[in-house]
Amino acid sequence: MNSTNITRREFLQSSSALVVGVSGALPAFDALAQNAAPKILGPNPSQLDTWIKIGKDGLVTINSGKMDCGQGLDVAYSQIAAEELDVPLSQVIVLFGDTRSSANQGGGSASSGIRQGAVPIRNAAAEARRVLVGLAAQELGVKPEQLDVVDGKVFIKDNPSKSVTYAQLIANKEFSTSLEWNKKIGNDLNVTGLAKPKNVADYKIVGKDAARRDIKDHVLAKEHFTAHIRPDNLLHGRAIRPPQAGASVISVDKNSVAFVPNVKVFHKDNFVAVVAQTEWDAVRAARALKVKWTTENRPLKGGDKEMYNYIKNATPTFTNAVPMFFGKKDYNAQPTLDALKTSAKVIESEYFAPFQAHARIAPSCGVVDVKSDSVQIWTDTQKPHFQRQGIAKFLNIDPEIVQAKWMHGAGSYGRSDADEAPYEAALLSKEYGQPVRVQWSREEGIAWSPKGPAAIISMKAGLDDKNNVSAWLFKAKGFNGWDIKFNAESPEHTLVGMQTGHKKWTAYNYNIPEESYKFANHVHWWETVAPYVEQASPLRTAHLRAPQEMQTRFAQECFIDEVAMAGNMDPVAFRLKHIQEPREKEILEAVVKKFGWDSNYKPKKSGDIQTGRGVALYNGYQSYAAVACEVEVNKKTGRVWVKRIVVGMDCGLIINPAGVKAALEGQVMQGISRALYEEIKFDDNRVTSVDWNTYRIASMKDIPGQVDIVMLNRPDKPSGGVAEPGLVSLPAAIANAIFNATQVRVRQYPLTPARLKALIV
Repeated sequence: MNSTNITRREFLQSSSALVVGVSGALPAFDALAQNAAPKILGPNPSQLDTWIKIGKDGLVTINSGKMDCGQGLDVAYSQIAAEELDVPLSQVIVLFGDTRSSANQGGGSASSGIRQGAVPIRNAAAEARRVLVGLAAQELGVKPEQLDVVDGKVFIKDNPSKSVTYAQLIANKEFSTSLEWNKKIGNDLNVTGLAKPKNVADYKIVGKDAARRDIKDHVLAKEHFTAHIRPDNLLHGRAIRPPQAGASVISVDKNSVAFVPNVKVFHKDNFVAVVAQTEWDAVRAARALKVKWTTENRPLKGGDKEMYNYIKNATPTFTNAVPMFFGKKDYNAQPTLDALKTSAKVIESEYFAPFQAHARIAPSCGVVDVKSDSVQIWTDTQKPHFQRQGIAKFLNIDPEIVQAKWMHGAGSYGRSDADEAPYEAALLSKEYGQPVRVQWSREEGIAWSPKGPAAIISMKAGLDDKNNVSAWLFKAKGFNGWDIKFNAESPEHTLVGMQTGHKKWTAYNYNIPEESYKFANHVHWWETVAPYVEQASPLRTAHLRAPQEMQTRFAQECFIDEVAMAGNMDPVAFRLKHIQEPREKEILEAVVKKFGWDSNYKPKKSGDIQTGRGVALYNGYQSYAAVACEVEVNKKTGRVWVKRIVVGMDCGLIINPAGVKAALEGQVMQGISRALYEEIKFDDNRVTSVDWNTYRIASMKDIPGQVDIVMLNRPDKPSGGVAEPGLVSLPAAIANAIFNATQVRVRQYPLTPARLKALIV
């Protein structure tokens, strides 16, 4: 990617940055250092053999430094490689996230699987075809331009009977071909060869539906997950968590677990764990071990009931600054404030978003075998290459001897608890000289995993006497989105790392909405506030799917409805008036057309059931998405049911339409869950959301009555991200529909029955 064309969003969401900054201005970059190649761990990106191998049976293996969050990314990669190589789709397999065989492409991050991760695969596959055709030309005694390829067989165009297969040409041998590497690690890594990839007009495989390959193994219980790994001589580990946030260990009574056979107790600083020969023995010992902890004075300062006031009154730790990358970003709110003073009408609202958890269906699990000359990690982290780097640092060993092997897990969208158990297993394995499996409990997985940060978002808008927007102000103030980093490349970004003395980094970020709306006197900025507990907090904050986008978009898109209503405009017409990006306009128009949006629509009432509709939109990750929905609100119970939803996306060139459709359907359900139910509760001392009763998620009864998917294929545009854009607008669209149905504006999600009942008269 050309650095002059990269957007602020794309840079911030990339996990490939090599510079870690501190508060304040950054020193000037050293141009020579910038251009120098980073140190390579594992396979060299500049070798074609790193990316592609062809076996004697003709099977093509693609090695990717990405991983699959349950989106079917391997199918799309197979389509791309099969297209460029001219082999059957069934003949291509993809291996993800093995640090011994793949280059560091950043893992799962920022909806980059296709928009960035597929680019070097396409280029490598095109180059592999060029090399193979060249070998075939030598074999058949003709020039390369006289040859063609079908299904992995190279033949003379004028004499198809004279042919040779890829397998015959290279079977298990190396290409021994160099690629041009852009000297970047992570999401932005790219390689190019002498070959030019095919024109989109010539595609035969890309752009057609292709079925998922992993579903059958999931259904038949043949898939191996991290939790299934059982190396010989395995020990099982469990950690003991503090009963109170911020508490430190005073003493550990090892004799309290003497009744458990062969149990071992590990204690370092504020990390306490047990290991045993069976998982049940480890569970029993963890429950029984007597640990004396310090007592803290209300470390979580009133809990979730006082959180709004805590954020509101807190002195900002940083304002509109991203010191890790850009230093302080200046803004000037004065012209907006002046314009508000002279506006004929001023609309003002505050929106509130809580902490939310990843709450993976299965919590963190890791298996690690530390030997004197090698370390093997089995993990379902999103970023195995960075986890390898971090665990090597944690154990003070050479990362060259460490292999992290990505396994299927329970699904993960951001910086979840996936990195936590492998770190703990590594520490215990090094101590006891045996492979160790650490399995977190459900309580740990919700209470102690990193959280999406809570925030207050303040909005103001002015209208002139003709109802034109005269001023627009957006301000987000919340907990730091970079309390810990978006990958585990260093131990201070994990719970066990903090508990064993690794001090947290200093970097700050919240977010502001990316949009193409053009408003007069438009200003937006963010502020971060200090965490309740500085080290090893149960409320550590980090990336949750579409980091801080849902919070900021909830406020922005709900407030747009408020301003439209104040100006006596239909909310769709208001958006179309102010959107500048044609693709954003077109996806909104396509969605409302499919929905049958009527500006003269009147909400419906039938007994206690009130029905209304709402809309919201989003752009980011080089894609454009919009949502329109119809909801039913039960006035008596406060329950919301999304009766109908239309979700649309323009993600540029579509590789696998079936995959995009499935990804959007998944986002609909997770979006409904986060909009209606998900909220971390905590009191003065601890997180009290510890299971599916205290941290509710959507269930079968919340499935919408009708879901329509609108996809705008843009073969002339690069592929954009698919995994997040459809999700972001769900809470705003649902809240707007609730207002349309009830005339009650709920400015806080989740939109729970209790909140609605308290407001609906």
